[in-house]
Amino acid sequence: MSGGASGVRVRLEPWEDSASCRELLRGVNSPEMTSHLGGPESEEQILVRHRHAELTGPGAGRMYRIVLLPGEETVGSIGYWEREWRGEPVYETGWAVLPPFQGRGIAAVAAGEVAGAAAAQRTHRYLHAYPSVGHPASNGVCRKAGFTLVGECEVEYPLGTMTRCNDWRLELRSPS
Repeated sequence: MSGGASGVRVRLEPWEDSASCRELLRGVNSPEMTSHLGGPESEEQILVRHRHAELTGPGAGRMYRIVLLPGEETVGSIGYWEREWRGEPVYETGWAVLPPFQGRGIAAVAAGEVAGAAAAQRTHRYLHAYPSVGHPASNGVCRKAGFTLVGECEVEYPLGTMTRCNDWRLELRSPS
């Protein structure tokens, strides 16, 4: 549980096979929420995403529900997962905060929390985020959460579509 400079406090709760987690995925699947991600997904794609959110294996990563305190409201999701980036294994992170809760600093506080969880794995040196270059809010989250802008890049998302993104990086541990 943490709080940011804005006084926002969140708790990250591990993703689970529950109706509330499936509903959260449906809630962040609107055209407004997915405009920088290739648009809304079908119900079948949502169910596949829900199953994939249960990452397994040591160091594989983890998905979470973002719970806003003190009201205990589920306001979004965030996680980290493994990927190969420029020949190096790293963690990637991504998040979604429901529209009524955006603009309060929730995602930045949650990003700090998820960075701590990723660092605790002691698996990878870096955590990356790849928001679209045209998405000022998500780029602002990276800045506020302490990520460093590495530069622009092309990332395949959704599958089969190359998207122009900013590569933001946060060091989780010093080189061995």
